[in-house]
Amino acid sequence: MTGKLVRDKIPAIILADGKKPMTRILDTEEYLEELDKKLNEEIAEYQADKSIEEMADVLEVLFAICEARGHSVEELMEVRAAKREKRGGFEERIFWSGNEA
Repeated sequence: MTGKLVRDKIPAIILADGKKPMTRILDTEEYLEELDKKLNEEIAEYQADKSIEEMADVLEVLFAICEARGHSVEELMEVRAAKREKRGGFEERIFWSGNEA
């Protein structure tokens, strides 16, 4: 298969630009597969650019993966908060290099 998963309004944007997009709706298995590819794509774009726009794209894909796998964004945020409460965040910039013998 050629092509890639795109945001919902992209076909309309292409149409408004005078072109005819070729699209189809993915089945669940394909959708999950393409979301994983899209996550890799967006992470690579963030790594290259470091912009807040690319961070937002990564987050949008993560939210879509969450919902596609049967979870709500609220549930994701609750799990995040629980892990943060138990193990902390990353504000202190701690770098672990192993244990002493």
